[in-house]
Amino acid sequence: MKFIVNLAFKNLFRHKRRTLITSIAIAVGLALFILIDSMLVGIEEDSTRNLVLYETGSARIMDTQFWEEHQNLPLSHSIENPQPLLQNLDAAGIKAAPRTVFSGELIMKKDPYPEDGSIQARITAVDPVRDPEVFRIAESVSKGRFLKEDRLEVVLGAWLAEDIGAEVGYPLTIVTRTKGGFFQTIDVDIVGLANTPNPVVNRTGIFMPLETADYYLQMEGSVTQIDTNLPYQGKINEQTDKIRSTALKNRPELIVVDWKTLGKDFVALAATKSASSKVILFLVFIIAAVGISNTMLMSVYERVREIGMLRALGMRRHEIRLAFLIEAGGIGLIGASAGVLIGALLNIPLVNTGIDYSALMRDADMGYRITGIMRGLWSVRTILTAFFTGVFLSVLTAFIPTRKALRMHITDALRFQ
Repeated sequence: MKFIVNLAFKNLFRHKRRTLITSIAIAVGLALFILIDSMLVGIEEDSTRNLVLYETGSARIMDTQFWEEHQNLPLSHSIENPQPLLQNLDAAGIKAAPRTVFSGELIMKKDPYPEDGSIQARITAVDPVRDPEVFRIAESVSKGRFLKEDRLEVVLGAWLAEDIGAEVGYPLTIVTRTKGGFFQTIDVDIVGLANTPNPVVNRTGIFMPLETADYYLQMEGSVTQIDTNLPYQGKINEQTDKIRSTALKNRPELIVVDWKTLGKDFVALAATKSASSKVILFLVFIIAAVGISNTMLMSVYERVREIGMLRALGMRRHEIRLAFLIEAGGIGLIGASAGVLIGALLNIPLVNTGIDYSALMRDADMGYRITGIMRGLWSVRTILTAFFTGVFLSVLTAFIPTRKALRMHITDALRFQ
């Protein structure tokens, strides 16, 4: 066995340039895999956090019919008498915030706005006291202040304010319909601009006090949803079951929807990410396979007579095959080690500093819940996968040319030119 290993390593460095080139091909492929996977995992982690903390909450309680028609925001299907639910959730240690989400038209008039205009919008009425316990909108107000109870005021997403030319102190008119379907006009002032890590909130967010919305929409104390704050990394089924058993025992008309269902566009992107990683790894396989196969093919056919001589001296086929496979594994080991080292070194600034995509995220909706800097994330599993894949692939791709050469008769091998 010692002789076989010595023979393999001697052959490994017989053509140093060829070994180096093949190892570099493996290293580059694995380093790219580590970097791209790091970025995708980092984006997914940041997006998940920003989705839950700024947009959906961990899970949401709604009327079943409201959920079925949630795209239309039907105020007629709201949660009546939400206070007992909130009290039950509080008693169970689950932080919860009532909200009413409704559609309306924002009307801007020239002076102070650059020009007259209007936009269709989705307005969220929040409880200024409870909402900061579930969401982080309040702490993201970059200009002005957050909402106060029972005031005719709104907080806008920073990008939305920029698009319509709004500033703190500007007036806005909201035209909407009440719960009973009657037209209603609400004149409000902008008291704050929220610049959050979530581009959806920045681009479309409009928040007003829940008591104000309740009065003007004639909700009579009802709300369209109750959002909760539970560890989103935990098991979703256990969380939703806890909410059902805590608050919905005698409310069969209500439903609990988890954040993955509420943010299905992002979840679909996360699934695409997983597929992308597999595609990248497959490309790495191709790069490495072509390089190693070429190297081993040349190495084997240059030494066909040598193989014949070894067999004539009594060396068995499987021993010769093992020597070539160890040689190929050595090439893979060098390439995989270099790839992991390069990938890890390049990943350090990606994790600590990231890449600033602010200009792109401002104008393009990519589905991810990040506004600018994309940071990587360390994944020991990815690094180990890259390393062992490089070594295993090297051994696997060397098997075929070696097998073909060993099938030759000894006399034919000795006469091979």
